[in-house]
Amino acid sequence: MKLVTASEMKKLDELASSRFGISSLILMENAGRGIAEGIINDFFQGNPSNKRVLIFSGKGNNGGDGFVAARHLANRGADVRVFLLRPKEEITGDALVNLNILEAMGITTSVISDARDLQRVDISLLYADLVVDAIFGTGFRGKASGLAAQVIDRLNRSGKPIVSVDLPSGLEADTGKADGPCIKAVKTYTLGFPKLGLYLFPGRKYAGEILLVDISFPKNLLRKAELPFNLITGEMCRAFFEKRDPESHKGTFGRVCVIGGSEGMSGAVAMAAEAALRSGAGLVTAAVPRSINPILENKLTEVMTFPLPETEERVLGIEAVDAMLEICSEADVIAIGPGLSTSRTILAMLKEFLPQVKAPLVINADALNALSRDVSLFSKINVPVIITPHPGEMARLTNSSVSKIQENRLSTAVKAAEEWNVIVVLKGAGTIVATPKGEVFINDTGNPGMATGGTGDVLTGIIAGFWAQGMKPEAAAVAGVFVHGLAGDMLVEKIGLRGMTAGDILKVLPMAILQMENNENN
Repeated sequence: MKLVTASEMKKLDELASSRFGISSLILMENAGRGIAEGIINDFFQGNPSNKRVLIFSGKGNNGGDGFVAARHLANRGADVRVFLLRPKEEITGDALVNLNILEAMGITTSVISDARDLQRVDISLLYADLVVDAIFGTGFRGKASGLAAQVIDRLNRSGKPIVSVDLPSGLEADTGKADGPCIKAVKTYTLGFPKLGLYLFPGRKYAGEILLVDISFPKNLLRKAELPFNLITGEMCRAFFEKRDPESHKGTFGRVCVIGGSEGMSGAVAMAAEAALRSGAGLVTAAVPRSINPILENKLTEVMTFPLPETEERVLGIEAVDAMLEICSEADVIAIGPGLSTSRTILAMLKEFLPQVKAPLVINADALNALSRDVSLFSKINVPVIITPHPGEMARLTNSSVSKIQENRLSTAVKAAEEWNVIVVLKGAGTIVATPKGEVFINDTGNPGMATGGTGDVLTGIIAGFWAQGMKPEAAAVAGVFVHGLAGDMLVEKIGLRGMTAGDILKVLPMAILQMENNENN
């Protein structure tokens, strides 16, 4: 599903008018009607009679959408009251047309201009069944202030359910930032296409459930516009999975070699390897320092192991490169990094190994930490690469700080993908997948219970497993983060957020894949 910025949405509106003759007034009518229908079905079980709905509107098109919704709710029997946050004389265009209709219908409209008006708002909120936020639209930037800020604070404190039109007021459509007071909606009815900021944090926390309202854009409108941002959906991912041929054998579904491990960190490589197997790869080998190979043989049953020469520190160094290249010679995908250690010998090994690799690479964890000391090594790799950094690893790779990475997750991932010619999977809440060509995918599965050691290693194995089965690299990354998060969401229903482990995710991974493939609604 495409996500749009404010400027992209404006262009789509203009294209709808110039290419297809759909006026802005028609789009506003469809938006307001869709919002009203959503409210009636979602909150009032199809019957809004005698339900009191308060609608707070600004002066722009967002307010106009609220006026249309008010009319349709009133026509269905709701007791609707509209509060204007700007003087009536400032309302123009399509919004004014619909405000005039409301007043002609006798629907109560009140302007909020001073403290006494705010007191009337407080009294009205006491008896409200639902609040509709139509204050600011996609053009909002910066920080809500003045009366608008006071109204937003009052609405949030009221304890009444709030629904937002297009996006919560106080939230920036392009960045998801909320530098001041921002509506905390239980549902957001977004119009035409979801706005990018709804799926970027902290915006995702304010939006509540996000529901798309069809405003009658023609199906082929997207062909007229270039839209690089995408929301990852189950429907999107299902298309990446081919049916298995009855005559298939284990070699059909790819060979994955996972390189990693060190004393005290054998679990990381074990989980990545098992995740590759559970994601459907036909054959998986864990290549590890010789001293921990017996541990891996005990940990793993279906995964093969391969002992590698090690340094005196019992980690991998240059002396392991020849054996690594040998075991990787038959691999379809190589995953490197889980549990490698932070020894300085790792970078020397990577400098020797990576330029000679013949199979695609998934690079994570300690391999990324080593590469942060020499990112020029990316330019010497001759195969497709997916990297899976968490914010701390990305901060080291870009010589930045975690806080700056988190403030600029989208731009950081896009820049890194282009600069290093790799697919970037920037992990965290709302994992971002960015390709070197500038296409971006944002994930909406997953939960805070997954914030525990080892879950990133599981993700690395899933991506490697999908890639080895024949998916294109961007498809493997996109499907990997979606299924990984879906497995975590399935666990919440069974064991809750606290105490969830990476091993738990491994156990339900096949069921998550099955649910994704079978569920028409995700």
